[in-house]
Amino acid sequence: MTEATILTFACALAFAATHYLVPKLHFLSAVPRSRWLSLSGGVAVAYVFMHLLPELAEHERALAKEGHPSEILVYALAMSGLAVFYGLEQYVQTAKRSESRIESEAFWIHLGAFALYNVLIGYFLLHREEVGIASLAMYFVAMALHFVTNDFGMHQQHRSLYDNKGRWVLALAVLSGWLLGQLVELPEIWLIATFSFLAGSVVLNVLKEELPEERQSSFLAFAGGLALYATLLAAL
Repeated sequence: MTEATILTFACALAFAATHYLVPKLHFLSAVPRSRWLSLSGGVAVAYVFMHLLPELAEHERALAKEGHPSEILVYALAMSGLAVFYGLEQYVQTAKRSESRIESEAFWIHLGAFALYNVLIGYFLLHREEVGIASLAMYFVAMALHFVTNDFGMHQQHRSLYDNKGRWVLALAVLSGWLLGQLVELPEIWLIATFSFLAGSVVLNVLKEELPEERQSSFLAFAGGLALYATLLAAL
C-alpha cells in the first residue's frame, strides 16, 4: 500500500468514527448553541470560500481554454447543490409536522441524500485538485468538523432513527466513497461536476445549522473559526 492510500484510509476511518461519536457528545446539546458547533461551521465555510470556490474558478478557466461550451455549469452545479439541500431541508421540516409514517419516510430520504454527500466527500480524499499531506490535512479537518455539525443536526431532527441506524449508514457511505476512489477515476468533466455540487451543498448545510434563531448560535465562535481557518489556508 502506498503512503497516500494509508493516509486517506485513516482519514476515511476517522470520518466514520465521527459519525459514530457525535450522538455521544452530550455537551453539544447546550442552549445557547455550543460554541464548538459554531466554530466548526466557520471552519467549513472558510474552506469553501478560500479553497473550494477558487478551485472551481480554476476548473472554469480550464474548460473555457478548451473551448468547452458548458463552463458555466461549474457555478450552476454549485448553485444546484445549495438548492437541492435547501429543498430537502424544507421537505423534512414539513414532514416533521405530519404523521409519523411521513416523518419516517422523510428521514430515509434525508439520510439517502447525506449518504450520497458522504460518498463524494470520501471520494475526494483521493481525487482532490491539490495533492500532498498539507492539502489532505486541511480537507480532513474542515470536513470532519463539518460532519460534526451535520450529524448533530441529524441527531436533533431524527433522534432514535439517526442514532440507531442513520449514523451507521453515513459511516459506511464515507468509507464506500473512499473505496470508490480507489477503484474508479472519473473523467475530468464528472470530477468538476461533482466537486461543484459538493461545494454548494457544504455552504447550505453549514448555514442551515447556524441561522435558525432558536439555536442561539455564537457569531463570535463562527467568525473565529472562519478567520482562523481562512488565515491557515491563505498561508499554505
